[in-house]
Amino acid sequence: MRLVRGFLYTIAILIVLVIAGFFALRIWADDLTKLAFVPTAEFVQQPPLQANAYHDPEMWFSRPGMGPTDSAGFAGGDPARWQPAFAKANATTQPALGAADATDAGSGEVPPKFAVFFVHPTSYVGRNYWNAPLDDADANSRARLFIRGMASPFNQASEIWAPRYRQAAFGSFLTQDPKADQAIDAAYKDIEQAFAFFVDSIDPATPIVLAGHSQGSMHLLRLMANRVAGTPLQSRIAMVYAIGWPISLEHDLPRLGMPACATAEQSGCVVSWVSFAEPAEIGQMLERYNSSPGLDGQTRTGSPILCTNPITGTMNGTAPAQDNPGTLVPNADLTSGELVVGAVPARCDAQGILLIGDPPELGFAVLPGNNYHVYDIPLFWQSLQQDVVRRVKAWQTPR
Repeated sequence: MRLVRGFLYTIAILIVLVIAGFFALRIWADDLTKLAFVPTAEFVQQPPLQANAYHDPEMWFSRPGMGPTDSAGFAGGDPARWQPAFAKANATTQPALGAADATDAGSGEVPPKFAVFFVHPTSYVGRNYWNAPLDDADANSRARLFIRGMASPFNQASEIWAPRYRQAAFGSFLTQDPKADQAIDAAYKDIEQAFAFFVDSIDPATPIVLAGHSQGSMHLLRLMANRVAGTPLQSRIAMVYAIGWPISLEHDLPRLGMPACATAEQSGCVVSWVSFAEPAEIGQMLERYNSSPGLDGQTRTGSPILCTNPITGTMNGTAPAQDNPGTLVPNADLTSGELVVGAVPARCDAQGILLIGDPPELGFAVLPGNNYHVYDIPLFWQSLQQDVVRRVKAWQTPR
């Protein structure tokens, strides 16, 4: 299956900026990123993991029973359980909540039980392999970093599971080489296997939330289409958060078996967004989106992209910055961060791009073209934390 080739190219561009300089990048961006990141090795067919591979606790970055995380989210603990604090200026009015809190949103209510299956984005940027080795130290360190910033909004869940997997190399998304499809297929097979173990390991009465970002979201969408839609398991899916990957309303969404979330109180639905500040340079992203087929095998050219406004929880719409309950602003070296209230607005445009107004200062990972891909989730960290609890409660309410 051909996928959205190069949607992640902007992450590579950030690194190329350091290597080649901004001017050269702007002229030869595609050539430079391919040269820097497309693997040069022959594709090595990935053998299936052992049938009981995911019984091993070491095959999970996050899972029940892991020790507490330290302040930076590491020290052998669960990075998804990291909890940021609000900036001092607004800490007295905006309590941040973690899994250890007995109540949610200050309402006195006990948070609902739910289990999260989170698939992390691409963290392997090497060229030596088409699929990341499970023991690659750099890729694993980046994966933990991503999980800390992107899975932590779900930390009121009773369980969070985030598997290691032999992810497709970053360069797999920059080329039409058939090896890239093989690498993506191999990564997806690991996710299928991890998900099967996850489902078998949780209480059948516990609602399931599927969440991911970028490559992780791509695998979740395929999982929904192939293994969940139209099966009894679909009735257990309370929510799908497929963030940072463009979903075609016409050619992807119908294959998922679940609608887009139209209202903030809706459950059993899908949310997604891709974030740009203004003025947004979205031409290259749209070119790659339009040139790739959807889950139905049809071209997506001209098809609107699903845009959930994360502040309002509705499909499309506009929300001012003052309604944003908390943006996760990282420190300089990404070892920590704090939540800032009212920092960023959100507006879905006619094409389905989430626009966040003037570029906020969030650090070095902001990408050319005002692309805030890396910050899709941190921009709306507190909104997402509140959103998932509200929707799981709605799912549990008798209908």
